Amino acid sequence: MSSTDPGNKSVPVQITEDEAAVYDRQIRLWGLEAQQRMRNATIMVIRLRGTATETIKNIVLAGIGKLIIVDDENVSAEDLGAGFFFRDEDVGKKRVDAAKARVESLNPLVTVETLSQSSALERQGLDALVQSVNLVCMTDWDRDSLIRVNDVCRRLKKPFYAGGTYGLLGYIFCDLLEHDYIAPDRSAPKEAPKNIKATASYPTLQTALFQRWSGLTKRQTKEVKPAIIFTILAIWEYQSLHQCNLPNDINHTSELQTIANGLLANADVNKQVIATMPQDLIETMSMTAAHEFSPVCAVVGGMLAQDILKALAAREPPIANFFTFDGNVGGGTVCRLNMP
Repeated sequence: MSSTDPGNKSVPVQITEDEAAVYDRQIRLWGLEAQQRMRNATIMVIRLRGTATETIKNIVLAGIGKLIIVDDENVSAEDLGAGFFFRDEDVGKKRVDAAKARVESLNPLVTVETLSQSSALERQGLDALVQSVNLVCMTDWDRDSLIRVNDVCRRLKKPFYAGGTYGLLGYIFCDLLEHDYIAPDRSAPKEAPKNIKATASYPTLQTALFQRWSGLTKRQTKEVKPAIIFTILAIWEYQSLHQCNLPNDINHTSELQTIANGLLANADVNKQVIATMPQDLIETMSMTAAHEFSPVCAVVGGMLAQDILKALAAREPPIANFFTFDGNVGGGTVCRLNMP
């Protein structure tokens, strides 16, 4: 089954004339069939922090059919910095309760549901939820939880996205199973069709993390910016060792550095490119990983939404399969982790 297949028994909804008028510009961009796929898609977003805020804004404005937001936490004062669905008076309220009406106001054509009980993500409840949607997106969660939900999505044949930020760094990962899409054929002669059908095979996150870097040339290794990738992987390992808590003090630098260097060595990364992790980068992340910066959330969340829409529309190749963003330089890199 293609990852763009709705995967449920609901009857597809046809776009009305009023909807066609609202989405006219998008339909001109990627076609009626692609817009129809979005219109019939139900997307679940798990955890409503800064990255998810930007992602939700974009997919709702684009015209998905239904959005389910799952988050059991309350709005904190820090959420006000990157979460533009929240106001001062929302502090202490459930995030989903505070945000629901504002999400709905973005596009009344989109159905918005919210779940504020943590039990929704326990095994039986999670299976039922994943089965009821077309695509799952988790944001700002720890690695072990991402792997657990990704595995459920894989078993139920549902596409999976993850994304998040750590201070000035951010990432996106996707597992789109066997994904069929239309790609431009730039090698075709003028009289031939300009597009071709293509398929990409994606691994799960757990499989992707076993990437061996010895097969990459020195140039290829440099191009994917391994220092940023292994900093994010080290933060994930730190969380796994500390009950999901992020490093938040300069005193955590030594442990984070040790973890990152260990991951670097185990992955057999070209030592001519990077022998040890940069001390200044690890030190900065030790102090800032637990904090959100609105511009970084906007970039990562915006790209996450764009890629979700690509996957739904099946018109262009999505990320393959791990994207990192470095806010220090304002640039991002895509790296294929254990992906053919």
